[in-house]
Amino acid sequence: MATESSANTPPAEGGEGSGTPAEPVSAAAPAPTKSRAGRNLPAAIAVGGSLGVSIILILLFAPKIWYGVVAVAFAIATWEVTKRLRDGGFQVALWPLLIGGQAIIWSSWPWAQTGVLTAFAATVLILMVWMLLAQGIGRAPENYLRNLAASVFVLAWLPLLASFGAFMVVQDHGAARVATLMVVVVCSDVGGYAAGVLFGKHAMAPAISPKKSWEGLVGSLIVGTAGAICCVVFLLDTHWWVGAILGPVLVVCATLGDLVESQVKRDLGIKDMGTLLPGHGGIMDRLDSLLPSAFIVWAVLTALL
Repeated sequence: MATESSANTPPAEGGEGSGTPAEPVSAAAPAPTKSRAGRNLPAAIAVGGSLGVSIILILLFAPKIWYGVVAVAFAIATWEVTKRLRDGGFQVALWPLLIGGQAIIWSSWPWAQTGVLTAFAATVLILMVWMLLAQGIGRAPENYLRNLAASVFVLAWLPLLASFGAFMVVQDHGAARVATLMVVVVCSDVGGYAAGVLFGKHAMAPAISPKKSWEGLVGSLIVGTAGAICCVVFLLDTHWWVGAILGPVLVVCATLGDLVESQVKRDLGIKDMGTLLPGHGGIMDRLDSLLPSAFIVWAVLTALL
């Protein structure tokens, strides 16, 4: 869930990836209340709280609906990313990505990771042919390798990683596993934000995300690991040391997931992937750190439980 708000240093002037100073705000037209992360904080809290409550209710009373939530969220996220890439000059294949992405996510329910791998490989093959014939038979496609690589990247980045988050709900203690994913990512986000705002002075990766700091990462590690230990003890009823392993690994991967999306947006010269969620940006701006985290939680819990 973490976005640019995680592990903040005092924000640089201008939007991320813009490379230009922020415009002065007129005294006659005050700007909306924003955090040091550069977000509309009240809107961000309201949207984040509503999403959190909705997920909790689903996991408590109808956990199988989680599959539908993941499928819808990543259909929207795929559309957002595809649109941004097309605006940036990449001719990615929207329909194969949407349909293939749904196949990857839903096939994990009956066939687990075998279904995911089969659906992923089949969609890659379809993408190869689709991009080859996109401009018609007899015409050589332009930038074939570049556009195909971008399409496969989106397929692996979004639905492939998302399938691990969906599949956990049908495992033993599935709702608790998904809740662990969500709680630890939120703890990482909150710890990083608080430590970054209060103590952030040393930029972690200023060329990629100037608002992230090493102090924020330490805060994420502390709070995220504490959250992971609490989750594995009280939700999964297992040994505390499982959380001590899960927490740091997940926090590092969540932070790297943030940086990956930040670099993608920087390459495209944009601040957010979309505008659907006030105070957050698009759906994808809420999912960037969840994607690698879903795989990590699935892998660690599958190996250690």
